[in-house]
Amino acid sequence: MYCIGVDVGTGSARAGVFDGAGTLLSAASHPIRIWREKPLHAEHSSDDIWAAVGACVRQAISEAAILPDAVAGIGFDATCSLVVLDADGAPLSVNAEGDDARNVIVWMDHRATDQARRINATSAAVLEYVGRRISPEMQTPKLLWLAEELPRTFDKAGYFFDLTDFLTWRATGSTWRSSCTVTCKWTYLAHEDRWDARYFRQIGLGRLADEDFERIGNDIRPPGSPISGGLSRAAARDLGLNEGTPVAVGLIDAHAGALGTLGAKGLYGTIEQRLAYVFGTSACTLNVAKGAIFVPGVWGPYYGALLPGLWLSEGGQSAAGAAIDHLVRQHGRAAEAAEQALKAGMGLTAWLTQQAERALQTHSFAEIVGGLHVVAEFLGNRAPFADPDARGLIAGLDMAQDERSLVRLYLAGVASIGYGLRQIVKTLREKGADLQQIVLSGGAGRSPLVRQLLADATAIPIATCVTPEPVLLGSAMTASVAAGRQPDLETAMQALSQLDEITSPNRAQERLHAMRYEAFTALQSAGRELRELEGQGE
Repeated sequence: MYCIGVDVGTGSARAGVFDGAGTLLSAASHPIRIWREKPLHAEHSSDDIWAAVGACVRQAISEAAILPDAVAGIGFDATCSLVVLDADGAPLSVNAEGDDARNVIVWMDHRATDQARRINATSAAVLEYVGRRISPEMQTPKLLWLAEELPRTFDKAGYFFDLTDFLTWRATGSTWRSSCTVTCKWTYLAHEDRWDARYFRQIGLGRLADEDFERIGNDIRPPGSPISGGLSRAAARDLGLNEGTPVAVGLIDAHAGALGTLGAKGLYGTIEQRLAYVFGTSACTLNVAKGAIFVPGVWGPYYGALLPGLWLSEGGQSAAGAAIDHLVRQHGRAAEAAEQALKAGMGLTAWLTQQAERALQTHSFAEIVGGLHVVAEFLGNRAPFADPDARGLIAGLDMAQDERSLVRLYLAGVASIGYGLRQIVKTLREKGADLQQIVLSGGAGRSPLVRQLLADATAIPIATCVTPEPVLLGSAMTASVAAGRQPDLETAMQALSQLDEITSPNRAQERLHAMRYEAFTALQSAGRELRELEGQGE
């Protein structure tokens, strides 16, 4: 029997078929459309997303050469985007243009920055469980934006779903919400099994409390729980599966990646000594502990959001792979390099990785990068400062426009992502987390060069797992539990994932990267000081 994991990211939906040992038999993807009609706005269509899910699931099944009867279960994960539907389940516009097809506010959308700032000014008690500062990427600021800016949409809405919960609703008709989604992104207090009605009234969303939270979910279940009835007839037809196929309560995408990696056989130490680092368009850090660890600027602690009985802390970078791509495309040689990359059948950053590997055969990192320093926070700082107004900074630029200077910028940018990760680890350790190993997943970290740079920049070993698709595997793990193939998620993690390799820091580079990390934090501080000066002049 086989399990299917489905992952909906920022630009595509993907599906993978796994056997009972966690081996990937096939994977397929299908693009999803994104609208960016205004600055800071980003929107999807839930109908477009579901169509993409159907296409990639059907393709993955075909390529695995299995019959629907052989599929034991299916699990879903997705970005923490907000889906708005009317009472009949039809898409409802989240834009001033009134385009109902565009009914999803994407996770990275920062339109609710002002709402988040006002919520944070309340110092509400629930904010202790989001690092004391809620992000505009979370759902209550977005809901407040809708209530204030599009009251017709807010009033007419019958359902507000996290994208993962929309997928399980579309698959089964169930309005169950995942404790992962609502605890991490909606301020649900899982350790007390309740919403805080006082908080919603305090911030101007009291109507949701008056309705007993029906529109945002009042039946919360842990990830991996089997949803009653399984796949509906319509969903089974869309996905090419059998009606009644078990469907699992899902996960946020990064959390599925953590599930697919943190418990792998062969990793060092206990699960509490490992940090999952999901490195893609954005980057997310996740670690668990037996007790609640409160870290200002790091989201959480969230009880049971990943595994039963453990508290989850979540940090990360709002732009990671996307930040590197944005950085290098500012260079005068970028267009020409992109053409060369296209001719070689690869993307620009993959091509730059190749050029950097060649350069490092004859020159050291220090010789190539020199005094160039980057803070790649183009979309703000998610952790540890929870500062959506932070922006990218570069120091040490010269006037060179050749290929070598482009490679130099690329290497400095990747190292910058590593220093941001180092800062998160340092902050967690200062609050008592005993982190000894980083377990990496995500497309941006597949390069050995990138893994070595991250290990050097953080001064911590970087581990990877055998599976090429840890996020899909994490969702397949929830499916295996929902289908009764595994007794629980902890057992599934150990049974279906295993260590591949460990990249250790180059100790000869330790002093260099410690100095460059100090430069990184100094640049961050300079950026904050500049914004304060600008504020005084307004």
